[in-house]
Amino acid sequence: MTVKIEESWKQRLSEEFEKPYFKTLTDFIRQEYSTRAVYPPAKLIFNAFDQCPFEQVKVVIVGQDPYHEPGQAHGLCFSVNDGVQIPPSLVNIYKEIHNDLGNPVPASGNLERWSRQGVLLLNATLTVRAHQAGSHQHKGWEEFTDSVIYHLANERENLVFLLWGAYAQRKGSVVDTNRH
Repeated sequence: MTVKIEESWKQRLSEEFEKPYFKTLTDFIRQEYSTRAVYPPAKLIFNAFDQCPFEQVKVVIVGQDPYHEPGQAHGLCFSVNDGVQIPPSLVNIYKEIHNDLGNPVPASGNLERWSRQGVLLLNATLTVRAHQAGSHQHKGWEEFTDSVIYHLANERENLVFLLWGAYAQRKGSVVDTNRH
């Protein structure tokens, strides 16, 4: 199956794209996009990987699923495009950074600059129906993102994994804390 994703990720995940669950997931996602409002836009489903090649990853932040309101999700967890109101979850992240480090709170919720610095902004599920948080859970994305974390945890060393929220924390079971 041909998947449009950054080349270093394609090399590592190519076997994943051939597995039966991924075909089922792909069929489901195609049907969803053809009949419903789904976020992020289809061309941005793999934006986290396109923005942060495998070899450049230093930090992995895992969220639950994309923002589910119009104009918010663009394929990077917790991030919104410039000009979009900063969502409460990101406001809280910015407040923590400000309180801990004294950094000023940014005026934009766009985290692309973090991606360019080696932060993989990964949601546990990469798509969601409009206005329905969690609507694409248990469709196959979790298995896919488990594989992503497995590759990072086993092929790289000294990465920082930030698993924010109970849902994301379940992803940590494959991370060897002696290596990371």
